[in-house]
Amino acid sequence: MKREFKGSAMLNPVPLALITSKDLDTDKTNVFTVGWIGTACTKPPMLSIAIRPERYSYELIKKSGELVVNLPSDNLVKAVDFCGVRSGREIDKIENFNLTLKGSTKISTPYIDECPVALECSVRDIIPLGTHDLFLVDVLCSHVNENIIDEKGKIHFENANLLHYCHGEYYPMVNKSIGSFGYSVRKKKKSKNKPNKKTNKK
Repeated sequence: MKREFKGSAMLNPVPLALITSKDLDTDKTNVFTVGWIGTACTKPPMLSIAIRPERYSYELIKKSGELVVNLPSDNLVKAVDFCGVRSGREIDKIENFNLTLKGSTKISTPYIDECPVALECSVRDIIPLGTHDLFLVDVLCSHVNENIIDEKGKIHFENANLLHYCHGEYYPMVNKSIGSFGYSVRKKKKSKNKPNKKTNKK
């Protein structure tokens, strides 16, 4: 039996990201936490990010037209929470948590080196929705820690200890898979070792 609730954004869990943006007037970098973020398109690579217009970062991103999506690991959970509840108008959150900024290659906004994955983005469009505006951003390039890339070049996000958010709580990503894309319809591989045929000698 299920209980019915009124319409609400009850999509859980969601990924967490630390978004860096640059104040063009002061040249300072700000960071804030978002949970309403997702993949919007693969070609061209595009993300959707919902941001409240009253957020300090909203002003910076709208003016500069760029941002970096930094994916934090579980050791940054305190910074993730803090950056979601404190405003950059009041405190320098980068300095407060001693986060290391590294220069991006496609945009002027730096990324956070402590995050295992960082995606440089430019703003394509801003769509007013209600409490939030939807930012559609193009992913220009990405930076990934070498220690989660295997010898074949595959990125193992499960080894990055990434965080996700679920109904007011933070959880680490598990690193054991229970399936892979398409496994439910994948044909089983035939054994290469065929049994030897017995020959009858007369």
